[in-house]
Amino acid sequence: MSHTAHIPSHRKPRQRASKSALRAGVAGGVLSTIAVAGAAGPAQAEPVTQTIEMPTITSGFSTAVAASAQATQQVALDLETQADEDAAAEKAAKTAKKAHAEAVRKAEAKKKAEAAAKARAEAEAKERAERASRTSERTTLSASSGSSDSGSSASAPSSSSNVSGSAASIVAFAQAQVGDAYVPGGTGPNSWDCSGLTQAAYRTAGIDLPRVSQSQSTFGTQVSLDNLQPGDILYWGSAGSAYHVAIYIGGGEFVGAQNSNTGTVQRSLDYDRPTGAVRVL
Repeated sequence: MSHTAHIPSHRKPRQRASKSALRAGVAGGVLSTIAVAGAAGPAQAEPVTQTIEMPTITSGFSTAVAASAQATQQVALDLETQADEDAAAEKAAKTAKKAHAEAVRKAEAKKKAEAAAKARAEAEAKERAERASRTSERTTLSASSGSSDSGSSASAPSSSSNVSGSAASIVAFAQAQVGDAYVPGGTGPNSWDCSGLTQAAYRTAGIDLPRVSQSQSTFGTQVSLDNLQPGDILYWGSAGSAYHVAIYIGGGEFVGAQNSNTGTVQRSLDYDRPTGAVRVL
């Protein structure tokens, strides 16, 4: 394009004088009309002298609202604090109740243990006294038996006073248990059944007998009741199926755990004649 070419202008074109005059006339007419209309209006119209004001929030009202909100928040805080205190008090009460129950339980257990210990001590003291009494009675009986046997025939049966060795140990143990209770299955030290007593007596001599009477009645050599020696095992029933056993101690007597009514006793063979006997020593 040539540099001399016409470039259109963006400026608004000047208004012509005729148009300006026309516009000024129109404006003047409008103003005149408004003035006439105002003069023709009712003469009694009064100008507005009052205005309606919108209510405004004063500083006092704002303070009251803030105070109410603060009071509500304080009440909520107080309720929460009270709830925490109530929960803590309830927990403390439960803990105290549990501790009290535990203390009562321990006190009762201690009381029972002390009572049991006292009862055991009394029972042991009574048992020692009874054993001492039995020992004294046996000593007196042995002494009197020795005196009465001094003038008797030499063919009299052997007595426990002249037993020696393993037989003496067995007889002494058996006699020391006289007065003990009879308990089925008992193996001592203060209660026995028949075979439990004989087994324990033979153990003092280093001999292990079978546990039950049936086996003990065949443990050793069968001997006649007219040829007994201290320490022999007496049995009732047939050999191999005996229902009761005892220990011959000499002098025509035996020691055995008889039954729950008599306990462990020392008796004459005539009291309950045995069926047979075996010799282990």
